[in-house]
Amino acid sequence: MRRRASLVLLAFAVFFAAMSPLLRWYAFPRLAKIPPNQYQETVLEAKPATLLDYSTLTAKKVDKITIVQTLKGDVEASEKIERSAGRDVVVWDALSYVQGPDGKMVSKIPERYIFDAHSQAPVHATGEMVDGDRVSREGIEYKWPFLTEKRDYEYFDAQTRTSSPIHYKGTQTFRGLKVYYFEQTVPWTKVPMPKTMPIKGITPAQIAKTGMTRWYTTKRMFWVDPVTGAPVNGEEIHKEEMRNAKAMGMPKDTVTVFAGHVKMREDYIASIVDQVKSQRVLVLLLTSYLPWGFLFLGAALLALSLWLEARSRRPGTPSPHAAPEPVPDPEPTPA
Repeated sequence: MRRRASLVLLAFAVFFAAMSPLLRWYAFPRLAKIPPNQYQETVLEAKPATLLDYSTLTAKKVDKITIVQTLKGDVEASEKIERSAGRDVVVWDALSYVQGPDGKMVSKIPERYIFDAHSQAPVHATGEMVDGDRVSREGIEYKWPFLTEKRDYEYFDAQTRTSSPIHYKGTQTFRGLKVYYFEQTVPWTKVPMPKTMPIKGITPAQIAKTGMTRWYTTKRMFWVDPVTGAPVNGEEIHKEEMRNAKAMGMPKDTVTVFAGHVKMREDYIASIVDQVKSQRVLVLLLTSYLPWGFLFLGAALLALSLWLEARSRRPGTPSPHAAPEPVPDPEPTPA
């Protein structure tokens, strides 16, 4: 019985030892993915800020500027692209909506972001755009890959429609989570006018005819959970200005349109941190907890199997397959 039990334990040991690398290197890359129907809303604020007053065409200090960012998954579009791409694809319709202290719209920039559900690498397909302009993204945007590495990544900037490195600057602790801090600086760059202007009747084409141009720079900062690749906090030191503004009757040739230190609102930080803490457990199950647990369990079962086998082979222990000893003939009965 001991030998039979040791063989059963040996079989289980081999099974769990084989499952350990399969979970990490085969199951995880296929099971960990962004759901196509995800919806997320984030509110950021700049307090105080500088904003262009279009009634007087001068820049003024204001108490607060609010930026509402929404990400909405388009399941139907994802399934359509998946059929031709042959892989899991996510389509996000994003909108950055900026409003002044009076609640009126300052600008709104829609995007369609198409990417691989597993790796977060961009997928180039019909509909990929920023503010109606067709783009071909390189690098990441909004989210880092699962199991983020301590290295620089290419990050897409929606204003310039270009990608540039976002640099890993170190590991920090944020709200009880070990996070990677990334930083990117976009130098002053000429960027397109928004398709939707805050003044009715004024179009980007009309402004372009005057020779006035829009310029932008930002310092972008993200604190990223390395397990899920989700940013738990984000900030920007953002500046926009109009140049050759006298062409539109403004008193100065360079006028600030918007300037401020944009930070995520506290209630949204708390919500995102809670969500990430729950999601990272699922990722760790496939990448750490179960693979290492199965490996140690396999090693324990192997040791127990060998111990039972050794006990069954101890001297003096009869083997279940040994031939029975011959029974001696009875002594003859004396006459």
